[in-house]
Amino acid sequence: MSAETIKVDWEVTRYEVAEVEGIPLTKKMCDRWDKVWAFQAKPDDLLISTYAKAGTTWTQEIVDMIQHDGDTEICKRASTYERQPFIEWVLHETLTPGWEQAEAMPSPRTLKTHLPVQLVPPSFWEQNCKIIYVARNAKDNVVSYYHFHRMNQVLPEPGTWEEFLENYMAGKVLWGSWYDHVKGWWKAKDHHRILYLFYEDIKENPRREIQKILQFMEKDLEKDILDKIIHYTQFEVMKENPMANYTSLPPEILNHEISPFMRKGAVGDWKNYFTVAQNERFDEDYKKKMAGASLTFRTEL
Repeated sequence: MSAETIKVDWEVTRYEVAEVEGIPLTKKMCDRWDKVWAFQAKPDDLLISTYAKAGTTWTQEIVDMIQHDGDTEICKRASTYERQPFIEWVLHETLTPGWEQAEAMPSPRTLKTHLPVQLVPPSFWEQNCKIIYVARNAKDNVVSYYHFHRMNQVLPEPGTWEEFLENYMAGKVLWGSWYDHVKGWWKAKDHHRILYLFYEDIKENPRREIQKILQFMEKDLEKDILDKIIHYTQFEVMKENPMANYTSLPPEILNHEISPFMRKGAVGDWKNYFTVAQNERFDEDYKKKMAGASLTFRTEL
C-alpha cells in the first residue's frame, strides 16, 4: 500500500534493534521473523540482494527498465518500494509489510532484500530463483550508510561519524557485518543462480554491466533501448525521478533536508570523511576480516 493513498499519523520513533541468529535487525522484523522465513518464493521470482546502501535502488531501476523494454512511463507506474517489495521490511503499523506486498503481487515478481545469505528464506534456494547481488566497497558504503541513518527517522540513531564507523567495523549495524555479507554471497554464487556485480564496475562502465544483467535475465534489447536505459538510470537523472528517489515517503520518515536519499552516488567520497588515522585503522581491520577471501574491491576509479 502506498504512503500517498492513506491518511496516516506519521508519529515515528527510531526502531529498536534485536537479533536473528546474531544478525542485528529491527525489532519489528525480528518479532515477525517467522513470516519472513516462511516466505514462499516462486521459480520465476527475481531477487535483488545487496548490503544496505550498495546500489539497491539503482539496480532495481535498471532491472525494471529492462523488464519493460525501456518504457519510462511504465517504470513510473509506482515508487520503487511498491514495484519491487522489500521482503523483510516492516515500515509502519498502517503499511503492508514487504512479504505481504510480495504475496499480493502477480508473477513474475521482482523482489528486494538486504539479508545476509544465511537468512534468505529457504524457498528461494528450493525454487532455484535467479538473484542479482551488488557489492560496494566498504569505505564508500559506510559513509553512505551513515548519512542514510541521519536522514531516515526510523533507523537507529547513528551517533557521531566516529561512533558509526566503529559500529560498522564491528558489525553492530542493521543487517550485520558488511564483511560477512559480501563474502557469504560471494561463496553462494558458486552453488546458485547468482549474478554478482560490483557497484564500482557499474559506475565505470554501465553498458558492460547492464549487458551482463540482460544476459542473466535472458533478455535481448536493441541498442537504442539499451542507450535509453543507461541514460535514465544515471545517478543525476534518477535523483530527479520521484518514483525512484524516495521523496514520495513523508519527511517524518525520510528527511531529505538532512541528507537526500540519493546523495552522491560516487566512488571515492569516503576520502571526504575518513581521517588519516581512521583510514589506517580501517585498512588494518579490513585486511584481517577479508583475509583469505578472493574478493577485491576498488575504493576509487
